[in-house]
Amino acid sequence: MTSIFKSVPGIKKGLSSPLQHINEEVDRLTQYPGKLMHYEEEPALKLAQKINKIIANNSTAAGMLQDIAQVLGIAFKVDCCCLVTVKGEASGEEIIGNWCAQEYSGLQRSNEIFSLEQLDLPVVQCACEPTFEDISTIQNSLAIGCQSLPLPIKAVLAITTRFGNNTNGVINLIKSQQHTWSESEKHLLKSVESVCAIAFSQVVQAELIASQQQYLQLCARHQNLIKQLTILSRSNLELNQMLQLAIASTAESLGADRGLLILLKYADPLFRTLPKRQIPKAKATLVGEWAKTAESFNSSKLDSQENSFWISECGLCQRVFSESSKSIILNDYIDRNDIPAAPVFGLEQLPAMLLMPLENQGKILGFMVLQQAEPRIWQAAELNVMEMVCAQISNVIIQTQTLRQVQMLVDERTAQLQRSLDVQAKLYEKQRQYVEQLRELNELKDEFLSNMSDRLRYPLTNMRMAIRILRQPGITLERQAKYLDILEEECSKEINLINDLLTLQKLETHQERPQFETIDLNTRIQEIAASFEKKLIDKGLSIHFDLPNQALELQTELESFDRILQELLTNAGKFSERDTVVQLQVEHQIIQQVDRVIIRVINIGNGISEEEATYIFDKFRRGKGRWIPGTGLGLALVQSLVQHLNGEIAVESIPIENTNLSKICFTLTLPQFSDESKSYSESD
Repeated sequence: MTSIFKSVPGIKKGLSSPLQHINEEVDRLTQYPGKLMHYEEEPALKLAQKINKIIANNSTAAGMLQDIAQVLGIAFKVDCCCLVTVKGEASGEEIIGNWCAQEYSGLQRSNEIFSLEQLDLPVVQCACEPTFEDISTIQNSLAIGCQSLPLPIKAVLAITTRFGNNTNGVINLIKSQQHTWSESEKHLLKSVESVCAIAFSQVVQAELIASQQQYLQLCARHQNLIKQLTILSRSNLELNQMLQLAIASTAESLGADRGLLILLKYADPLFRTLPKRQIPKAKATLVGEWAKTAESFNSSKLDSQENSFWISECGLCQRVFSESSKSIILNDYIDRNDIPAAPVFGLEQLPAMLLMPLENQGKILGFMVLQQAEPRIWQAAELNVMEMVCAQISNVIIQTQTLRQVQMLVDERTAQLQRSLDVQAKLYEKQRQYVEQLRELNELKDEFLSNMSDRLRYPLTNMRMAIRILRQPGITLERQAKYLDILEEECSKEINLINDLLTLQKLETHQERPQFETIDLNTRIQEIAASFEKKLIDKGLSIHFDLPNQALELQTELESFDRILQELLTNAGKFSERDTVVQLQVEHQIIQQVDRVIIRVINIGNGISEEEATYIFDKFRRGKGRWIPGTGLGLALVQSLVQHLNGEIAVESIPIENTNLSKICFTLTLPQFSDESKSYSESD
């Protein structure tokens, strides 16, 4: 028997003395039952031994009282036996052990309403001389233990049990018919009072031990909850994930049917610093929800709109501000229809609710809500745990919001810095391009000055040399004519170079409009080519014509057209490979309803790279690695003249297989008729 109590861990030292006293009483009663009860009759001894055996072998409090009630009921041949513990300072709720005879075991509860007024003193008798306190205790035990009996109560024999000079229980023997209790029955009941008192004491202590164990387990769960929340607050989870895990852990640990976590967003942020007892303009949003079972609350009935509501629409939330309450406990909302509640709470299904604000330095951030289907009495320890959880969640919210603001500020400053770096990079790139352009222009300037100085100095040098020779005495007339021709030729070169520069400047400023006239294209091309025939033959080149069979007219400016073709033939003569053919092709096409003449000058020589093709028509630019003398103005003049005639020019270099040479084709496209001639013909 002693092992039952000594094996229970975690019991306060204050309980060891009563338990030791109970164990000593039981051991002494088992060894000397006759001396304890001062009753040496055989029935009383056997009855006490049976009760002692039940006390020694039964492990549960309710089962012990149930078995003792059965033994007493059978021994006294009554219809029912009811054992009720008396609630003391150390005990909690009363513990009841009922037994009914077999004929009443399958019956429903009696239709007669039990009340103490129906039982007068002759019906309720005591096995000993009762005191006023005993009568009151017996009446309370009947009111507690006989509510569920399936038989009417007509006769009661009761006795209060005492242990350590304190009443700890009541034994009620009940008859469904009127009965006069004999002295032997009273004497027998009185003889087992002490052993039953031990049973009541053991039951109370066992319940106390169980409640202490339950309390320790509850404390362990609460400590584990706080530990989990502490670890959770230090994790790298998002705020909504942390809040969801926090409400789930809290609701599950405290045994709630449903848990909600609601955050507030104030329309006026300054309200947070105002005094309480004012209803703010704020919107509440459900951010976390946990339900014990799917049946406890059907959250699918709530749509996304009902997950948010204004504080002005919910009287329960308003009470937190108006009453400055730490928590609001509501056990039955059905009877409180005068308090409007938001649909998100679903109080029709879960009418019992504990609502506690999430508060930090006087600022209400939201609410934590626990709901029950049945009313619940919240213990002080549970409310303390809720306060600690709410405080910890509030700190997490504030820390997260602060970190988010800091992160936003850092991101904003980083974005500003990145934009500044991008602007600086663009400025640097523009500056680099500008410097590169200046460098290229400087190179072009140097190249231009070098070319121009050579092209200007070379004729002047020849002219000077010719003048010096002409000044020599005794020079023959034949030599004079020769050097005069040289002088005239070099002077013409100088004049032509200057005229080319002036022509380019004039074309770029578009100072004059072209003067169109009609020419025979085939004849004009042959005449221009004939003037180059001798120069081409000297280099081993020949000209091949591919002209239309019929005469082809072209309206153009004759001087500009001649200069374009002369420059193209001059360019072909300079850069063609020896013993090759220069082709002149002419064709007539209608492109986009406009008559056009296409002239191609094709020669074979070193290829033109893609890079060279991009600047080949620029002024003073020459291909790399080309050392043939020139000013670099020829093709630039060609392009300006072509644009002056409203035409187009392009170059294409096609490599020839198995050689280092390429076929170079300059394609000149000119309108066959000018816009002025069109308008004149249309007016006619």
